Amino acid sequence: MKLKRIFPFLFALLALMTSCTDEETMTLLDEIQVSSSYVAIPVEGGSTSITVTAKDSWTAEKVTTDKNKVEWLTISSTTGSAGESTLTFTAPSAIDGRTAEVLIKSGDKTQRINIIQGLATIASATCAEVIAGPDSKTYQVTGVCTAIANTTYGNWYLADKTGSIYIYGTLDKKGQTKNFLSLGLEVGDEVTVQGPKTTYGTTVELIDVTVININKSLVKVDSVKNASLPIEGGEFMAYLTCKGQGVSVDIPNDAMSWLSISSIQSAGTSTVVKFKAAANTGGDRGTTLTFHTTDGSKDYSAQTMLSQKGAIVKATIAAFIAAPVGDTQYRLTGVITSISNTTYGNLYLRDFSGETYVYGIKDFTQKGLKVGDIITIVGKRAEYKGTPQVGSAVLESAIPVTSATIAEVLTKPDNTSNYFMVTGTITSIANADYGNLYLKDGESEIYVYGCYPGYGATGNDRKGLLAAKGIKVGDTLTVIAPKGSYNGVAQLANSFYFSHVSAE
Repeated sequence: MKLKRIFPFLFALLALMTSCTDEETMTLLDEIQVSSSYVAIPVEGGSTSITVTAKDSWTAEKVTTDKNKVEWLTISSTTGSAGESTLTFTAPSAIDGRTAEVLIKSGDKTQRINIIQGLATIASATCAEVIAGPDSKTYQVTGVCTAIANTTYGNWYLADKTGSIYIYGTLDKKGQTKNFLSLGLEVGDEVTVQGPKTTYGTTVELIDVTVININKSLVKVDSVKNASLPIEGGEFMAYLTCKGQGVSVDIPNDAMSWLSISSIQSAGTSTVVKFKAAANTGGDRGTTLTFHTTDGSKDYSAQTMLSQKGAIVKATIAAFIAAPVGDTQYRLTGVITSISNTTYGNLYLRDFSGETYVYGIKDFTQKGLKVGDIITIVGKRAEYKGTPQVGSAVLESAIPVTSATIAEVLTKPDNTSNYFMVTGTITSIANADYGNLYLKDGESEIYVYGCYPGYGATGNDRKGLLAAKGIKVGDTLTVIAPKGSYNGVAQLANSFYFSHVSAE
C-alpha cells in the first residue's frame, strides 16, 4: 500500500522537474546567454551589471516608442564581440517606479532583458496636490470634466474643489490614442484618471491618461438655440435632460451685467432655460453657463457656451497688450518690422506706442506684404507662454511702402498717400523735440519735417523720439514718410521712425 502511495508522488515530482527544466531551456539560447534576464536598479539611482556570453558579435538596444524614449536608462555598450562581456545598466534617481526592456541580438536570435527601477506606485491626489507635486510623477485624480478642447486626442479640463488641471491626451479602453469619443465622456461627468504630470509653460498637465471610471452626470445639455447672439442682443435657450432634483444655473460674475435668466420650465426629465442678453456696445464677448443638479448627496453639472458679437475696438498696440486674453476683436494699425514666417504671416507689428507679435494673418501669401508696409488688422488678444500676441488676425487694409534713395525721392511728385522708406546720415537737427532734421545719402540731402516715435502718433506722442533713442548727428536713420514740399523745397513730411544705427 505504501508503494502505491509513493509511485504517484514520484511521477508528480518528475513531471514538475521536467516542467522546470523546459522553462529554463526556453530562456537559454546557444548563440547568446545572459547571467540574468531581470535587472533591478535602486529607486535612488545606480548601476547593475550582467554577463553576456555570445558565440558571435551582438548588439543591444532599448525598446522605445514615440511617447517613451526610455531616456532615463543608460547602457554601457550597444555592441559586443564573441566571448564573455559585462553589460552595465545605469539610471538616475526616480520619483516613481519604472520599467524598460532591452533586446540583445546575435545573428537571428534575440535575448530579452527586463529592467525595473523601484516599485511602480500611483498616488491618489487632489488637483491642488498635483499642481504642487513634481513633474514625471504619476497621479490618480477624481474630478469633473469642465470643458473639452480636443475630441480626437482627448484634451480636456478636470476640476475638483481644490483646483483645475489640463488633461493632454486620453487613452481609450485598449490603451490606444486618437479614440477619445469612444469613451463617451461629456462635460459634467465625474471622472477618475491616472497619468504622469508635466508642466508646459505655466499649465499643469496629466498626459496620455488612463480613464479608471466615469460617473455620468445627472444633467446634460442636449441642444441650444441662438448660441451666437447678434450685437443687438436677444434670447438664448438651453434644452436640458435632468435626472436629478431640480436645476440651478450659474452665470459668471463678469457676464451678470449683460445676461440674465428669463425663465426655467421643467416637465419630467426635460428642462428649458431661457436667457436674455442685452445689446453689446463693446467688443465680442462670451461666457460659460453651468447647470447644476443633485441626487441628494452629490452635485452634478453640465456646461454650455454663449457668445455675442460686438463692435471692433480700435486700439493702440500698448492698449492691446494691456488688455486681457479673450474674444474681443481689436483693430490695430502699424508697420511690419519683421516677418518670421512667410507662409503663415507670423510677424511683428509696431506703432508709436509699442510692438506686438502677430501669430499669422489669414491668407498671408496672397497679400504680398513685406517689411515696412503699413497694415491694419483685426484680431483677438492672445498669449503664448505669457507673451502677448495677436490671434486669428485678418488683414483689413495695407499701404505699401517703397524703399528709395533720397535722390529717387526728390524726383517724385508730392503725394501724402505714397510712402517711402528712406535711409540717410543725420547732418543736422533743427528741432530735437519733434525730430526735424536733415538726412543725407551720397550727394543728395532732404529735410525731414518731424520724426515721430511710430505710426499713428498725434499731439504730445509725437515728441521725444531722438532723446528716447539717443539719436544724434552722424547716426544713420531710417524713416518712413510721404514726399511733400514747403515753399517749393522738397521734404519728408510727418515721417516716423523705423530704425537707426549709431555712429559710435
